Amino acid sequence: MLAWKQVDRTSVPDGGELKLMQRGDEFSIMSGATELMNSRRGGSEEQLAILAAGRIGKRDGARILIGGLGMGFTLRAALAHFSAQCEIIVAELVPAVIAWAKGPLAGVHGASLTSPRVILYEGDVAPVISHNGPFDAILLDVDNGPDGLSRPANDRLYDAKGLAAARAALNPGGVLAIWSAAPDQRFVNRLRQTGLKVEELRVRAGGARHIVWLAVKR
Repeated sequence: MLAWKQVDRTSVPDGGELKLMQRGDEFSIMSGATELMNSRRGGSEEQLAILAAGRIGKRDGARILIGGLGMGFTLRAALAHFSAQCEIIVAELVPAVIAWAKGPLAGVHGASLTSPRVILYEGDVAPVISHNGPFDAILLDVDNGPDGLSRPANDRLYDAKGLAAARAALNPGGVLAIWSAAPDQRFVNRLRQTGLKVEELRVRAGGARHIVWLAVKR
C-alpha cells in the first residue's frame, strides 16, 4: 500500500495547523492526528447542500452562503441542487485551503470555483453572516462541527449569539444547515432556543455516519 506523504502544511488563524496529505490520487486534510476531510469520502458534505436545497426548493435568485470551502463537496452539490439562478458565496478563512483548491486539489474541485454563480470570499464567515444577508440558506461546514478542533474561535458561530445572528440573516422559510462529525444534544437545545425548527439527520460518509442539522426559520 502506498504511504501518505505531506504535500503542504499551514497555520490556522488564532492557532492550530492544517496538513494536506496525499496517497496516490487520494487526499486528506488533517488537524493534528484528526482527519477533517478526505477526497474519497464527501457524501455527508454533499448532503449538507442537497438536504438544504430540498427544504427551500429551487427559488430563483436565492442567495446561499457556505461557511468552509474544504474540498468543495458542499459547493459542487449546491451548484447542482439549488436554482441555476442562485448566488453562492463561499467563505474560507484559511488562505492555503483556497490555494490548495486551485493547485494540488484542482482535480477534486473541478470547475466549481469558476462558475459565474460563485463568489469566493477569503475570511471568517461570521461577519458575512452578520453583514451580507439576507440569505435563503446558510450552510456551515466549519471545523468538525460545534465542538471545534482546529480553531477555538469557531465556537462563536455555534453559541447562542452566533445562532441568533444566523437566524436574523435568514429570509423567512430559510434554512441554517450545519454539518457535524458527531451528535450534540446541548447544541440542538441551543438551536431550538433560538426559535428555529430543528431536524437532526444522520448521513453517510463512506463507512462513517455524520450529522446534519436543518434549522428552518419560521
